[in-house]
Amino acid sequence: MARNPMVATLLHLRGNGRAAIYTEPMWGLSVQLVLPYASVYMLALGVHDTQIGLLATVSMLSQMVFGLLSGVITDKLGRRVTTAVFDVIAWAIPCLIWALAQNFWWFLVASLVNGVWQVTQNSWDCLLVEDVNRDQIPRLYTLVKVAAEFSSLFAPIAAWLVADRGLETAVRILYLNAFVIMAIKIWLLYRFTTETAVGRLRMAETRGTSIWRSLWGYRSVLGLIVRSKGTLFSLTIAALVSAVTLITGTFWQVVINQRFGVRDALLPFFPMARSLLSVLFSFTLIPLLTHAKHLRLPTVLGFAVYLAGQVTLVVATVALPATAAQGGATLATYLWLAVCLVLDAFGAGMLFMLAESLVALHVDRTERSRVMAIQRTAVMLVTAPFGWISGWLSSLDRILPFVLTSALLAIGLVVAARWWVTTHEDESEPAVAAA
Repeated sequence: MARNPMVATLLHLRGNGRAAIYTEPMWGLSVQLVLPYASVYMLALGVHDTQIGLLATVSMLSQMVFGLLSGVITDKLGRRVTTAVFDVIAWAIPCLIWALAQNFWWFLVASLVNGVWQVTQNSWDCLLVEDVNRDQIPRLYTLVKVAAEFSSLFAPIAAWLVADRGLETAVRILYLNAFVIMAIKIWLLYRFTTETAVGRLRMAETRGTSIWRSLWGYRSVLGLIVRSKGTLFSLTIAALVSAVTLITGTFWQVVINQRFGVRDALLPFFPMARSLLSVLFSFTLIPLLTHAKHLRLPTVLGFAVYLAGQVTLVVATVALPATAAQGGATLATYLWLAVCLVLDAFGAGMLFMLAESLVALHVDRTERSRVMAIQRTAVMLVTAPFGWISGWLSSLDRILPFVLTSALLAIGLVVAARWWVTTHEDESEPAVAAA
């Protein structure tokens, strides 16, 4: 029997790809442990729904600014150094702020600083894909998703800590733990990577050129984007997926806790279940449905299934009573949420890989860092208002943010089905050779 293509890719990874993928599961022992409690933690400290939505928007605006700067910074300092330095700023420092937070203003400062992660998102992406063949890119992003999903296996640690120490104390401990683990991850990635060939070329070309002058050079890069139908299409898909991810990441835990009555200690098990299902799909159905040259049907299918999951959550609020005020969730509640998790795991897993891959496949290879910087800035500019909008909707009714995600996914379904643009040429060439 032929070896599973995802397993084969994982085992044969070398160089920067191996270092990047193999260190990704460390998110599971750090930031991912605390994410299921982030919004509920803010509520416990007196932050309101509208303020939580505002923080999401502020974070996106901060990301937008640093996303715009990310291309020139990555070219100037190199992919490897940029990733190390800005990971410290974007994750280690905010984790300390979150651990000590007392009110809304602490979270506001942390959100502004955390926005720096868009710089490392650009440099890390370049570090991951610049020295590999183009036809490997979708599989690499699938492995990134799988590595992130495996982090959910550590969710019981957080659940036990919350049950033993209480929500506020436990989350503070988890943020301090995230600070330590992220510091180790940053060092390991720096230690076992080298600068890419394109990175060395861009460093040489930008030596002696100020960042501001490099920013002025975005004019020509903007022309590359505007003239590319494929790039504009991939930006639309990425923006829709990003908006849905922002809303669900902020309010999914809130709605199941506050509207459906799921207890605090059980919250991490829902992301864990979704992640394990996503890993299962990533090694079974998703590789069978995706190929670098034939991504239209998988994209449409991803939007359709994810939409079904969001609609199921909305319908559940009609089919079930508001149980939070009645002592907790019932068996029927968990059955409805289980259906949502299965659909979300497949749809989100498919769309994450495809959204990232489409952007990477359409990008101009020699201008990857600057083109992706503008692309990410554009995506965040479109996405940013949805944090505040979803927070306002949640203050009216906690299910309304998911009515909004359903509408966004329906739009994505139509766009993918009606205005698809072929991803790239038939030949698979090493990106470094083109550079």
